[in-house]
Amino acid sequence: MSGDEGQRFAELWETCSRRVYAYAVRHTDADSAQDVVAETFLVAWRRLADVPGDPLPWLLVVARNTMSNRRRSAYRNRLLELELTRLTRVSRPAEAADVPVQAHDEVLRAVARLSDTEREALLLAAWDGLTPQQAAQVAGCSVAAFTKRLSRARARLVEAQENDSTEVADAAPVHELRRIR
Repeated sequence: MSGDEGQRFAELWETCSRRVYAYAVRHTDADSAQDVVAETFLVAWRRLADVPGDPLPWLLVVARNTMSNRRRSAYRNRLLELELTRLTRVSRPAEAADVPVQAHDEVLRAVARLSDTEREALLLAAWDGLTPQQAAQVAGCSVAAFTKRLSRARARLVEAQENDSTEVADAAPVHELRRIR
């Protein structure tokens, strides 16, 4: 860059920087306004040949565009953060995702050995998350009958697990079923 161009830019800065800052601070906070001024004059430096004889309107347009770009960028960043938060929340492993496959198979085999009514009671409570009142309505029985079915199903699962399992660690998944309400 020649000395004339350097001189022209220095004059441009001296005559217009405070006014560009005043414009920017009306539309954003003081710290961001300083960044907008810096970016505006960076554009002016790079495109000095395009800066017209009356530079202030041109610089204010550049400042406005710079603020618009910053707002769009901030908006996209917020959307990205929200989406990442959502994905993190929905992609967390299930509570029992770390159960070994062998234990999973043992539980499925034990559930398969239950009677149809016991299996239905267990699945309505554990799988569908129904309360005893809701599950009794679905099963077409009284709450007391449903509670008894569920209790029998839990007891049979624990018994089947204890008979099949030789390791305490493998028994944990079935014992968790005792907590189902």
